Amino acid sequence: MADATPATALELRSLIKKTGELELSLAKVSVPEPGPDQVLVKVEATPINPSDLGLLLGPADMSQAQVSGSGDGIVVKAKVSEAALPFLAARLDKSMPVGNEAAGTVVKAGSSEAAQALKGKLVSMVGGAMYTQYRLLNARDCQPLPAGTTAAEGASWFVNPLTALGMTETMKREGHKALIHTAAASNLGQMLNKICLKDGIGLVNIVRSAAQAKILKDIGAKHVVDSTSPKFMDELVQALVETGATIAFDAIGGGKLASQILTAMEIALNKTAKEYSRYGSSTHKQVYIYGSLAMGPVELTRNYGMAWGVGGWLLTPFLQKIGRPEQVRLRERVVNELKTTFASHYTRTISLAETLDPRNIAVYNKRATGEKYLINPNK
Repeated sequence: MADATPATALELRSLIKKTGELELSLAKVSVPEPGPDQVLVKVEATPINPSDLGLLLGPADMSQAQVSGSGDGIVVKAKVSEAALPFLAARLDKSMPVGNEAAGTVVKAGSSEAAQALKGKLVSMVGGAMYTQYRLLNARDCQPLPAGTTAAEGASWFVNPLTALGMTETMKREGHKALIHTAAASNLGQMLNKICLKDGIGLVNIVRSAAQAKILKDIGAKHVVDSTSPKFMDELVQALVETGATIAFDAIGGGKLASQILTAMEIALNKTAKEYSRYGSSTHKQVYIYGSLAMGPVELTRNYGMAWGVGGWLLTPFLQKIGRPEQVRLRERVVNELKTTFASHYTRTISLAETLDPRNIAVYNKRATGEKYLINPNK
Protein backbone atom coordinates (compact mmCIF):
# COMPACT_ATOMS: atom_id res chain seq x y z
CA MET A 1 0.00 0.00 0.00
CA ALA A 2 1.42 3.42 -0.95
CA ASP A 3 2.10 5.92 1.81
CA ALA A 4 -0.39 8.76 1.29
CA THR A 5 1.29 11.21 3.62
CA PRO A 6 1.15 14.96 2.95
CA ALA A 7 4.18 17.18 2.45
CA THR A 8 3.17 19.44 5.33
CA ALA A 9 1.16 19.06 8.54
CA LEU A 10 -0.04 21.10 11.52
CA GLU A 11 1.78 21.27 14.83
CA LEU A 12 0.69 23.15 17.95
CA ARG A 13 3.32 25.62 19.18
CA SER A 14 3.75 27.56 22.41
CA LEU A 15 5.89 30.71 22.37
CA ILE A 16 6.67 32.99 25.31
CA LYS A 17 8.29 36.22 24.23
CA LYS A 18 10.82 38.29 26.13
CA THR A 19 8.21 41.04 26.11
CA GLY A 20 6.04 38.93 28.45
CA GLU A 21 3.49 37.50 26.04
CA LEU A 22 2.39 33.91 25.45
CA GLU A 23 1.42 33.06 21.88
CA LEU A 24 -0.28 29.79 20.95
CA SER A 25 -0.67 28.88 17.30
CA LEU A 26 -0.75 26.07 14.75
CA ALA A 27 2.43 25.97 12.68
CA LYS A 28 2.63 24.38 9.25
CA VAL A 29 5.66 22.07 9.32
CA SER A 30 7.28 19.72 6.80
CA VAL A 31 6.50 16.03 7.22
CA PRO A 32 9.93 14.34 7.48
CA GLU A 33 11.14 11.07 6.02
CA PRO A 34 12.25 8.42 8.55
CA GLY A 35 15.89 7.42 8.92
CA PRO A 36 16.96 3.75 9.19
CA ASP A 37 15.83 3.31 12.83
CA GLN A 38 12.93 5.74 12.73
CA VAL A 39 9.20 5.61 12.04
CA LEU A 40 6.65 8.21 10.97
CA VAL A 41 3.41 8.00 12.94
CA LYS A 42 0.06 9.55 12.06
CA VAL A 43 -1.06 10.85 15.45
CA GLU A 44 -4.65 9.87 16.24
CA ALA A 45 -4.94 10.53 19.99
CA THR A 46 -2.89 12.54 22.48
CA PRO A 47 -4.05 13.53 25.98
CA ILE A 48 -3.83 16.88 27.73
CA ASN A 49 -2.13 15.98 31.00
CA PRO A 50 -1.43 18.47 33.81
CA SER A 51 2.25 17.92 33.04
CA ASP A 52 1.63 19.25 29.51
CA LEU A 53 0.10 22.51 30.71
CA GLY A 54 3.33 23.88 32.17
CA LEU A 55 4.82 23.97 28.66
CA LEU A 56 1.60 24.76 26.81
CA LEU A 57 0.41 27.68 28.92
CA GLY A 58 3.28 28.40 31.30
CA PRO A 59 2.42 31.01 33.94
CA ALA A 60 0.29 33.09 31.54
CA ASP A 61 -2.93 34.71 32.74
CA MET A 62 -5.39 32.89 30.50
CA SER A 63 -8.39 34.71 31.98
CA GLN A 64 -7.48 37.72 29.83
CA ALA A 65 -6.45 35.81 26.68
CA GLN A 66 -7.01 37.46 23.29
CA VAL A 67 -7.95 35.45 20.19
CA SER A 68 -7.43 36.27 16.54
CA GLY A 69 -8.05 34.23 13.41
CA SER A 70 -10.08 31.03 13.21
CA GLY A 71 -9.74 27.39 12.25
CA ASP A 72 -6.16 26.43 11.51
CA GLY A 73 -5.20 30.12 11.61
CA ILE A 74 -6.26 30.69 15.21
CA VAL A 75 -3.78 32.53 17.45
CA VAL A 76 -4.18 32.94 21.22
CA LYS A 77 -2.21 35.56 23.15
CA ALA A 78 -1.99 36.12 26.91
CA LYS A 79 0.14 38.11 29.31
CA VAL A 80 2.98 36.61 31.35
CA SER A 81 4.03 38.56 34.42
CA GLU A 82 7.44 40.20 34.39
CA ALA A 83 8.28 38.45 37.67
CA ALA A 84 7.95 35.03 35.97
CA LEU A 85 10.25 35.76 33.03
CA PRO A 86 13.61 35.06 34.77
CA PHE A 87 12.43 31.50 35.46
CA LEU A 88 11.60 31.02 31.76
CA ALA A 89 14.88 32.33 30.31
CA ALA A 90 15.74 29.10 28.49
CA ARG A 91 12.49 29.11 26.49
CA LEU A 92 11.96 32.81 25.78
CA ASP A 93 11.45 33.66 22.09
CA LYS A 94 11.51 29.96 21.18
CA SER A 95 8.50 28.39 19.47
CA MET A 96 8.10 25.09 21.30
CA PRO A 97 6.13 21.95 20.38
CA VAL A 98 3.96 20.41 23.09
CA GLY A 99 2.59 17.03 24.20
CA ASN A 100 4.27 14.21 26.11
CA GLU A 101 2.57 11.09 24.77
CA ALA A 102 0.25 9.83 22.04
CA ALA A 103 -0.95 6.91 19.98
CA GLY A 104 -1.26 6.50 16.24
CA THR A 105 -0.51 4.40 13.18
CA VAL A 106 2.97 3.94 11.71
CA VAL A 107 2.66 5.08 8.09
CA LYS A 108 6.35 5.02 7.11
CA ALA A 109 9.30 3.11 8.49
CA GLY A 110 13.06 3.17 8.09
CA SER A 111 15.11 0.30 6.73
CA SER A 112 16.09 -1.34 10.04
CA GLU A 113 14.40 -4.53 11.16
CA ALA A 114 12.99 -2.84 14.30
CA ALA A 115 11.46 -0.01 12.27
CA GLN A 116 10.03 -2.26 9.55
CA ALA A 117 8.40 -4.46 12.21
CA LEU A 118 6.22 -1.49 13.24
CA LYS A 119 4.98 -0.44 9.80
CA GLY A 120 1.19 -0.35 9.63
CA LYS A 121 0.83 -1.00 13.37
CA LEU A 122 -0.99 1.04 15.98
CA VAL A 123 1.55 2.18 18.54
CA SER A 124 1.78 4.25 21.70
CA MET A 125 4.70 6.63 21.85
CA VAL A 126 6.55 9.04 24.08
CA GLY A 127 9.10 11.75 23.39
CA GLY A 128 7.38 15.14 23.38
CA ALA A 129 6.00 17.23 20.49
CA MET A 130 2.92 15.00 20.20
CA TYR A 131 0.36 17.76 19.52
CA THR A 132 1.01 17.34 15.83
CA GLN A 133 -0.54 15.46 12.91
CA TYR A 134 2.60 13.41 12.12
CA ARG A 135 5.42 12.54 14.48
CA LEU A 136 8.87 11.18 13.57
CA LEU A 137 10.64 9.24 16.30
CA ASN A 138 12.93 6.31 17.01
CA ALA A 139 11.39 2.85 16.79
CA ARG A 140 12.49 2.10 20.38
CA ASP A 141 10.23 4.91 21.62
CA CYS A 142 7.14 3.17 20.24
CA GLN A 143 5.13 0.49 22.00
CA PRO A 144 3.01 -1.74 19.74
CA LEU A 145 -0.54 -2.01 21.05
CA PRO A 146 -2.42 -5.31 21.31
CA ALA A 147 -4.99 -6.21 18.67
CA GLY A 148 -8.38 -4.68 19.41
CA THR A 149 -6.94 -1.63 21.14
CA THR A 150 -7.99 1.84 19.96
CA ALA A 151 -5.74 4.90 19.71
CA ALA A 152 -7.74 6.56 22.51
CA GLU A 153 -7.13 3.56 24.77
CA GLY A 154 -3.41 3.62 24.03
CA ALA A 155 -2.83 7.37 24.13
CA SER A 156 -2.31 7.63 27.89
CA TRP A 157 -0.13 4.55 28.22
CA PHE A 158 2.96 6.36 29.50
CA VAL A 159 2.61 9.33 31.86
CA ASN A 160 -0.17 8.23 34.22
CA PRO A 161 0.44 4.45 34.23
CA LEU A 162 4.20 4.71 34.71
CA THR A 163 3.79 7.49 37.28
CA ALA A 164 1.46 5.25 39.29
CA LEU A 165 3.85 2.31 39.01
CA GLY A 166 6.74 4.64 39.81
CA MET A 167 5.06 5.55 43.08
CA THR A 168 4.78 1.97 44.26
CA GLU A 169 8.31 1.20 43.04
CA THR A 170 9.67 4.24 44.91
CA MET A 171 7.80 3.15 48.01
CA LYS A 172 9.45 -0.28 47.90
CA ARG A 173 12.92 1.02 47.06
CA GLU A 174 12.87 3.50 49.93
CA GLY A 175 11.75 0.95 52.51
CA HIS A 176 8.12 1.92 53.08
CA LYS A 177 5.24 -0.55 53.20
CA ALA A 178 2.22 1.59 52.27
CA LEU A 179 1.56 4.98 50.71
CA ILE A 180 -0.70 8.03 50.57
CA HIS A 181 -1.97 9.75 47.43
CA THR A 182 -3.73 13.11 47.10
CA ALA A 183 -6.24 14.27 44.47
CA ALA A 184 -6.75 10.55 44.43
CA ALA A 185 -9.88 10.23 42.27
CA SER A 186 -8.05 11.30 39.11
CA ASN A 187 -7.36 8.90 36.23
CA LEU A 188 -3.91 8.37 37.73
CA GLY A 189 -5.36 7.87 41.20
CA GLN A 190 -7.78 5.24 39.98
CA MET A 191 -4.90 3.40 38.31
CA LEU A 192 -2.90 3.55 41.54
CA ASN A 193 -5.81 2.05 43.47
CA LYS A 194 -6.10 -0.83 41.03
CA ILE A 195 -2.34 -1.48 41.25
CA CYS A 196 -2.38 -1.47 45.05
CA LEU A 197 -5.44 -3.70 45.27
CA LYS A 198 -3.88 -6.17 42.83
CA ASP A 199 -0.43 -6.10 44.47
CA GLY A 200 -1.61 -6.08 48.10
CA ILE A 201 -0.20 -2.63 48.91
CA GLY A 202 -1.79 -0.42 51.56
CA LEU A 203 -3.03 2.88 50.09
CA VAL A 204 -4.61 5.90 51.76
CA ASN A 205 -6.53 8.11 49.32
CA ILE A 206 -7.09 11.80 50.04
CA VAL A 207 -9.87 13.45 48.01
CA ARG A 208 -11.59 16.83 48.06
CA SER A 209 -15.28 15.93 47.89
CA ALA A 210 -17.78 13.21 48.73
CA ALA A 211 -18.35 12.64 45.01
CA GLN A 212 -14.66 11.89 44.51
CA ALA A 213 -14.70 9.55 47.50
CA LYS A 214 -17.56 7.62 45.90
CA ILE A 215 -15.59 7.18 42.65
CA LEU A 216 -12.82 5.40 44.55
CA LYS A 217 -15.07 3.38 46.83
CA ASP A 218 -16.95 2.13 43.79
CA ILE A 219 -13.73 0.59 42.43
CA GLY A 220 -12.88 -1.06 45.74
CA ALA A 221 -10.66 1.50 47.51
CA LYS A 222 -10.32 0.61 51.20
CA HIS A 223 -9.09 3.87 52.74
CA VAL A 224 -10.58 7.13 51.45
CA VAL A 225 -10.54 10.38 53.45
CA ASP A 226 -12.07 13.71 52.45
CA SER A 227 -9.90 16.76 53.19
CA THR A 228 -13.03 18.96 53.35
CA SER A 229 -14.53 16.92 56.21
CA PRO A 230 -14.33 18.31 59.77
CA LYS A 231 -13.11 14.84 60.80
CA PHE A 232 -10.35 14.79 58.17
CA MET A 233 -7.33 14.63 60.49
CA ASP A 234 -8.88 12.01 62.78
CA GLU A 235 -9.85 9.84 59.82
CA LEU A 236 -6.44 10.29 58.19
CA VAL A 237 -4.62 9.27 61.37
CA GLN A 238 -6.78 6.17 61.70
CA ALA A 239 -6.12 5.17 58.09
CA LEU A 240 -2.38 5.58 58.69
CA VAL A 241 -2.53 3.47 61.85
CA GLU A 242 -4.25 0.71 59.86
CA THR A 243 -1.92 0.84 56.84
CA GLY A 244 1.39 2.01 58.30
CA ALA A 245 1.86 4.42 55.37
CA THR A 246 4.91 6.67 55.78
CA ILE A 247 5.36 7.97 52.22
CA ALA A 248 3.00 10.28 50.31
CA PHE A 249 2.72 11.50 46.73
CA ASP A 250 1.02 14.89 46.61
CA ALA A 251 -0.55 16.25 43.43
CA ILE A 252 -1.84 19.41 45.14
CA GLY A 253 1.50 21.03 45.94
CA GLY A 254 0.62 24.35 47.57
CA GLY A 255 -1.02 24.95 50.93
CA LYS A 256 -1.04 23.01 54.20
CA LEU A 257 -1.81 19.48 53.01
CA ALA A 258 1.80 18.20 52.98
CA SER A 259 2.23 19.40 56.54
CA GLN A 260 -1.07 17.84 57.61
CA ILE A 261 0.04 14.51 56.13
CA LEU A 262 3.37 14.60 57.99
CA THR A 263 1.57 15.51 61.22
CA ALA A 264 -0.88 12.62 60.80
CA MET A 265 2.01 10.23 60.10
CA GLU A 266 3.73 11.32 63.31
CA ILE A 267 0.56 10.93 65.38
CA ALA A 268 -0.09 7.49 63.89
CA LEU A 269 3.48 6.35 64.63
CA ASN A 270 3.28 7.59 68.22
CA LYS A 271 0.06 5.65 68.77
CA THR A 272 2.05 2.42 68.39
CA ALA A 273 5.41 3.63 69.76
CA LYS A 274 6.92 1.63 72.63
CA GLU A 275 9.15 4.43 73.88
CA TYR A 276 8.84 8.22 74.04
CA SER A 277 11.40 10.43 72.31
CA ARG A 278 11.48 14.20 72.61
CA TYR A 279 12.81 14.26 69.03
CA GLY A 280 9.74 12.50 67.68
CA SER A 281 9.50 9.19 65.88
CA SER A 282 12.73 7.89 64.36
CA THR A 283 10.79 6.47 61.40
CA HIS A 284 11.38 8.60 58.31
CA LYS A 285 8.26 10.26 56.94
CA GLN A 286 8.37 11.45 53.33
CA VAL A 287 6.09 13.61 51.19
CA TYR A 288 6.90 13.88 47.49
CA ILE A 289 5.21 16.71 45.60
CA TYR A 290 4.67 15.75 41.98
CA GLY A 291 1.91 18.16 40.92
CA SER A 292 0.79 21.77 41.21
CA LEU A 293 -2.99 21.77 41.40
CA ALA A 294 -2.55 24.53 43.98
CA MET A 295 0.04 27.07 42.86
CA GLY A 296 0.67 28.75 46.22
CA PRO A 297 3.59 28.12 48.61
CA VAL A 298 3.97 24.88 50.55
CA GLU A 299 3.16 25.71 54.19
CA LEU A 300 4.92 23.57 56.80
CA THR A 301 4.16 23.60 60.52
CA ARG A 302 6.94 21.57 62.12
CA ASN A 303 5.32 19.36 64.73
CA TYR A 304 6.34 15.94 63.38
CA GLY A 305 9.77 15.36 64.86
CA MET A 306 13.04 15.44 62.94
CA ALA A 307 12.82 12.36 60.70
CA TRP A 308 10.95 13.75 57.72
CA GLY A 309 11.39 15.10 54.24
CA VAL A 310 9.49 17.08 51.61
CA GLY A 311 10.77 17.09 48.04
CA GLY A 312 9.85 16.88 44.41
CA TRP A 313 9.27 13.70 42.39
CA LEU A 314 9.14 13.39 38.62
CA LEU A 315 8.68 10.38 36.37
CA THR A 316 11.58 11.03 33.97
CA PRO A 317 14.37 11.13 36.60
CA PHE A 318 12.85 8.03 38.22
CA LEU A 319 12.94 6.12 34.92
CA GLN A 320 16.52 7.21 34.29
CA LYS A 321 17.46 5.99 37.74
CA ILE A 322 16.00 2.49 37.40
CA GLY A 323 17.52 1.83 33.94
CA ARG A 324 16.29 0.34 30.69
CA PRO A 325 15.54 -3.28 31.80
CA GLU A 326 13.26 -2.10 34.63
CA GLN A 327 11.61 0.42 32.31
CA VAL A 328 10.80 -2.39 29.88
CA ARG A 329 9.31 -4.50 32.69
CA LEU A 330 7.00 -1.67 33.75
CA ARG A 331 6.03 -0.83 30.17
CA GLU A 332 5.10 -4.45 29.47
CA ARG A 333 2.83 -4.50 32.50
CA VAL A 334 1.06 -1.37 31.26
CA VAL A 335 0.43 -2.87 27.83
CA ASN A 336 -0.82 -6.15 29.32
CA GLU A 337 -3.29 -4.31 31.60
CA LEU A 338 -4.14 -1.38 29.32
CA LYS A 339 -7.89 -2.04 29.31
CA THR A 340 -8.16 -2.89 33.00
CA THR A 341 -5.72 -1.46 35.54
CA PHE A 342 -4.54 1.35 33.27
CA ALA A 343 -7.74 2.30 31.47
CA SER A 344 -8.18 6.07 30.96
CA HIS A 345 -11.39 8.04 30.60
CA TYR A 346 -11.88 11.31 28.72
CA THR A 347 -14.46 14.07 28.93
CA ARG A 348 -14.15 15.13 25.31
CA THR A 349 -12.09 14.66 22.12
CA ILE A 350 -11.06 17.86 20.35
CA SER A 351 -9.04 18.91 17.31
CA LEU A 352 -5.80 20.92 17.33
CA ALA A 353 -7.71 24.10 16.52
CA GLU A 354 -10.28 23.37 19.22
CA THR A 355 -7.42 22.94 21.70
CA LEU A 356 -6.79 26.68 21.30
CA ASP A 357 -10.43 27.67 21.80
CA PRO A 358 -10.49 29.76 25.02
CA ARG A 359 -13.64 27.96 26.14
CA ASN A 360 -11.80 24.63 26.04
CA ILE A 361 -8.68 26.13 27.61
CA ALA A 362 -10.80 27.34 30.53
CA VAL A 363 -11.99 23.77 31.13
CA TYR A 364 -8.77 21.78 30.84
CA ASN A 365 -6.69 24.44 32.58
CA LYS A 366 -8.80 23.94 35.72
CA ARG A 367 -7.10 20.54 36.02
CA ALA A 368 -10.27 19.29 37.64
CA THR A 369 -10.59 15.66 38.69
CA GLY A 370 -12.64 13.75 36.13
CA GLU A 371 -12.30 16.36 33.35
CA LYS A 372 -9.61 15.15 30.95
CA TYR A 373 -9.41 16.15 27.29
CA LEU A 374 -8.05 14.11 24.40
CA ILE A 375 -6.75 15.66 21.18
CA ASN A 376 -7.15 14.01 17.79
CA PRO A 377 -4.76 16.09 15.63
CA ASN A 378 -6.22 14.62 12.45
CA LYS A 379 -9.84 15.29 13.41
